[in-house]
Amino acid sequence: MAADLQGKRVAILAADGVERVELEQPREALEQAGAQTEVLSIHGGEIQARENDLDEAGTFTVDGLVADASVGDYDALLLPGGTVNPDQLRVDKDAVSFVREFVESGKPVAAICHGPWTLIEAGVAEGRTLTSFPSIRTDLRNAGADVVDQDVVVDGNLITSRSPEDLPAFSEAIVSQLAGATTQEEEKS
Repeated sequence: MAADLQGKRVAILAADGVERVELEQPREALEQAGAQTEVLSIHGGEIQARENDLDEAGTFTVDGLVADASVGDYDALLLPGGTVNPDQLRVDKDAVSFVREFVESGKPVAAICHGPWTLIEAGVAEGRTLTSFPSIRTDLRNAGADVVDQDVVVDGNLITSRSPEDLPAFSEAIVSQLAGATTQEEEKS
């Protein structure tokens, strides 16, 4: 991952119950490549992290509210998993709108494990090839996605992975896609 992401800004949308390693490892890879990351959430302060969904795993400081965020301020979006985290996001209208707008912008959107639940709620999974944690694959199929069982899948601007075991490939794909990404605005000029 020798990409130079200087000047790139990545929003990490997460809520209480986020799987710690699924936020931490991609964030570290992005920052090592030079990107700036910001944690957005549905409430201010801190969000509670988990390990394997059950064990407390510390907190992350929230940098901003998704309700106040603009897709235009970021170059990519990361949706970490954990079951509780995306379950909260998918019932928050501001989070769902932000994800929908981000996907529609053509900028990279990366979701791992249960993170694709928010893609489903945003109505952007139909016709896309995606992967996820096994327990939500039926949800993806019901939303019209073509579901595959691979460590990482890149379909246009969507990057998805199955679980923490896939984090090295997932992190590499995010950095690579962001390094080569052009937005719809850049393509028009």
